[in-house]
Amino acid sequence: MNKPPRIEEVTATPPATLTIRWSTGETLTADIGDWISRFALLAPLRDESVFAGARVGWYGHSVEWGDGVEVGADQLYSRCRAQAGEPSPAEFDAWMRANNLSLASAAEAIGMSRRMVANYRTGSKPIPRHVWLACIGWETIKGRRAA
Repeated sequence: MNKPPRIEEVTATPPATLTIRWSTGETLTADIGDWISRFALLAPLRDESVFAGARVGWYGHSVEWGDGVEVGADQLYSRCRAQAGEPSPAEFDAWMRANNLSLASAAEAIGMSRRMVANYRTGSKPIPRHVWLACIGWETIKGRRAA
């Protein structure tokens, strides 16, 4: 993902849930409890009063809690989308690579503009579920024709 969306607002709900409003217009939730228990740098967030103090970091590029504890927007956006069952830019890029598709050929395959495919691939626009389903459907049809 080249340029993740920015965080516009964050609300922390202890013990480990963040609700984030993104510059894409989406409001998504991330449970980061496993990160808090696994990574020593996030250990201070085990204190619910500390976790509740989450705020938007520098220009929306992170969520921070002070004393150098922060999580980047790119990681949070990927986590939010994955937990919501939505495709990520990395998955979209992997689909393109697995099928040897350029931006132009991917756009033609799923019936949209090259620019929009580029936006999905870089993460500057969220990938709608119907677009991801079109990708899966195209790949399935392609596989049937090859067989």
